[in-house]
Amino acid sequence: MGTTDSIDLSFVIPLYRSEDCAERLIQELSSLKDLSYEVIMVNDGSPDGTREKILAAITKHGGPFTYLEHNRNYGEHNAVMTGYRHTRGRFVVNMDDDLQNPVEEAVRLYKHTAANDLDAVYSFYEEKKHHWFRNLGSKFTNRMADCLVDKPKGFYLSSFRCIRGSIARSITDYVGPYPYIDGLLFQRTQRVGRLQVRHDDRFAGESSYTLTCLIRLWLNMATSFSILPLRLAIMLGLLVSGLSFLGGIMIVVEYLLYGIETQGYASLMVAVVFLAGVQLLTLGLMGEYLGRVFLTINGKPQAVLREDTPQPVRKTAAP
Repeated sequence: MGTTDSIDLSFVIPLYRSEDCAERLIQELSSLKDLSYEVIMVNDGSPDGTREKILAAITKHGGPFTYLEHNRNYGEHNAVMTGYRHTRGRFVVNMDDDLQNPVEEAVRLYKHTAANDLDAVYSFYEEKKHHWFRNLGSKFTNRMADCLVDKPKGFYLSSFRCIRGSIARSITDYVGPYPYIDGLLFQRTQRVGRLQVRHDDRFAGESSYTLTCLIRLWLNMATSFSILPLRLAIMLGLLVSGLSFLGGIMIVVEYLLYGIETQGYASLMVAVVFLAGVQLLTLGLMGEYLGRVFLTINGKPQAVLREDTPQPVRKTAAP
């Protein structure tokens, strides 16, 4: 969609198992004043009563809401991409559905981005209220991103971010089934900043952040935006080959100088199994790359919409 000058800010909120937060979330968003905005809510195949609760809350409170629904669960980044495609604001903030990111902090994030003429601003927290497992996963993900993504070293990546609308919509040019928002963003700009924001306790429910989600994210990051894993596989192969070559030289030297014949079925089997493991690891890595190319070429969808219920954007005074 194209931009509409009167819309300052688009909120993009992926929904999954959000029925307990629905009423409060809609209430908070519909109460915003002195800002022209829209809210794009993407239900990512939630199996609970999220759809009914969200639509009932929109009907009750009113406001500039657009509800979109995937026909199955595709993942958080896929849901955000769907939301980006339907935005019209000059800036886009995407935030979680659990109200740990207060709406007023989202507005502050937007104002900081606009005032400093940046293309993106990431939030960071003095005290994170996430579960310890999610905090650990975030730290590891950021360490991986330092190696795999073209971003400033040590720059903390957060899912609570504000992006210039034109950049957000250009990200949706990627139609492959394995999106990674931050990788796509840093391919387009380095004009980014940071802002410390408040982080509240989760309003209700439990986090759906699981090890499976983390592994999926790491694979998308590693295989869609970097060939570093392939280069590491090459270096590992060279290292193992070099060690094997040195071992062979030592055996020949011992035999020629000292007449020692190296024997040992166990050591031979250990070496064979180790080399076979390295080969299978490398083949598996190459297979992951090729498999993703195959699925992309054959049109595996990034997401498929079940339905949408767009509503008009509310016109309010400029801030």
